[in-house]
Amino acid sequence: MMIRNIHERTVQAPAAQVGELLDEVAIAGNPLWPTEKWPPLELDGPLGAGANGGHGDVHYACTAYRPGEFVEFTFAPGFLLEGTHTFEVIDDGVSTTLRHVIAAETRGITGFLAWHLAIRPLHDALLEELLDNAETAVGTPPTPFRWPLRTRVLFWISVKLGVD
Repeated sequence: MMIRNIHERTVQAPAAQVGELLDEVAIAGNPLWPTEKWPPLELDGPLGAGANGGHGDVHYACTAYRPGEFVEFTFAPGFLLEGTHTFEVIDDGVSTTLRHVIAAETRGITGFLAWHLAIRPLHDALLEELLDNAETAVGTPPTPFRWPLRTRVLFWISVKLGVD
């Protein structure tokens, strides 16, 4: 099954400022990645094509990078999804949009069920918190994303089981 999952937020800040946040997403202590609850995004080298890493049990390689504008990660072989997830900084001249897109196929029935039952709700919460952090970092505190009950239960279960 093909997945196209999009999260985006438009902020009142220059694209260069939002792009700097994106460029630091894999640096420990960066203001963008929501490490208060989620495993950090870690790479085996600087952000750039060829860097390998991930967050928690989700592994991928950076397959494209344009500083301040675009990052593409390709899921590692054997993961439940086959495809990419990208971050893009879009400048419309007045405001800037930070967009994240997963474009992937689920791997078999296991990938299909995992995506719909667990991965998507947790992914959606992580991305909305990341976008909240982007707004906060550029000086426009958002109305924080509120997790749906299903996501809170899944997160609690993953913490209790030690799953990232």
